[in-house]
Amino acid sequence: MYVISNIIVTFVHNNEHFFKMTTKKQTVFPKYDKVLGQMGENIKMARKRRKLTMVQVAERADIARSTLHLIELGNSSVAMGAYFNVLRVLGLQDDFLKLAADDELGRKLQDLELLK
Repeated sequence: MYVISNIIVTFVHNNEHFFKMTTKKQTVFPKYDKVLGQMGENIKMARKRRKLTMVQVAERADIARSTLHLIELGNSSVAMGAYFNVLRVLGLQDDFLKLAADDELGRKLQDLELLK
């Protein structure tokens, strides 16, 4: 048993770069930071309309209450999965399908390509 433990520790130690992830902080311009702030406010209002506390939503979304607070501020450092889980708890998960659904610019570019 001791030998097996040493092998596992050695393996993890020698290959620890496989277990490390580097994260890069996302930069959002102030103009667009307001959009995230409004989204956070919308989420907060949806929670309040349902008469749910921050603790209830955080527990149901399996996130920390502090993370929910950041979401309600529209913080760009919170993972998209956390935003999704909060929307799921609020019954608004289908709102994620609306993201980029109406790609007006993409359609115009596609139409221009079809005219060639």
